[in-house]
Amino acid sequence: MHVSRRRSLIRLTFSSLGAAILLYASGQLAQAEDPTLADKILKALSPQSTTRSLSTTPEQSNFVESLKKKTADSVAPDEREKLATLAKDKPSIDIDISFDFNSDKIGPPAAQALKEVAKALSNSQLAGNTFVIGGHTDGKGGDAYNQNLSERRSEAVKRYLVEIYKIPVKNLVAVGYGKTMLKNSGDPFAAENRRVQVVNMADKDVANKQ
Repeated sequence: MHVSRRRSLIRLTFSSLGAAILLYASGQLAQAEDPTLADKILKALSPQSTTRSLSTTPEQSNFVESLKKKTADSVAPDEREKLATLAKDKPSIDIDISFDFNSDKIGPPAAQALKEVAKALSNSQLAGNTFVIGGHTDGKGGDAYNQNLSERRSEAVKRYLVEIYKIPVKNLVAVGYGKTMLKNSGDPFAAENRRVQVVNMADKDVANKQ
C-alpha cells in the first residue's frame, strides 16, 4: 500500500460479522484489541514535519469555520471542492465501514472503531483542532444517490462522535463527496472506495503549540 510523504494513511477494515477489525499503518498490522490503537490513530492525525509548513490563511480558516454551521447536505458543490483542496495535504485517516445497503446506521464493528477514533480526537495533543469528516462511496449507482448516501454517513459519524463521546461539535465538519474521489479509480467498485475519511485541519501554528 502506497503511503504519501505528506499523509499517514490508516485503513480500518471491518468484517460483516464484526469479528475482525484490523489496522494497517505503514505496512504494519494490529488487532483491534491492541491497547495502542488509539495512539496509532493519534500519530496519524498529528501534524508531521512534512505538513508543518502548510499554514492556513485567515480567509481559509474563516471558510472552514463557516462550514461548521452547515450539515453535510447543505454544503455546496464548490464548497466541497474547495474544502477537498485545503484538506489534501493534511494528516488524515481512512475508515472503511461496512454499512448496510442504503443505510447510515453505525453497527457494532464501526462503533468499536469510532471508540478508538474518539480517544484520539479527545487527546490533549489535538485539543481545539478542527476535523473534517468526509463520506465517500464506490462507483456503483448514480451521482445523486451516492452523494446523498455519503452525506448521510458522514453526518452519522459526526453525530455519533458528538452524542456518544462528547467530541465538541464546533470541532467537526461533515461533508459528502459521493463517488467523486475514488481511492481506487482502477476498480470503482472496490471496497476501499467505501470509506469515511477524517482529516485534521491543523496548520503550522497549531502544530508548533503541541
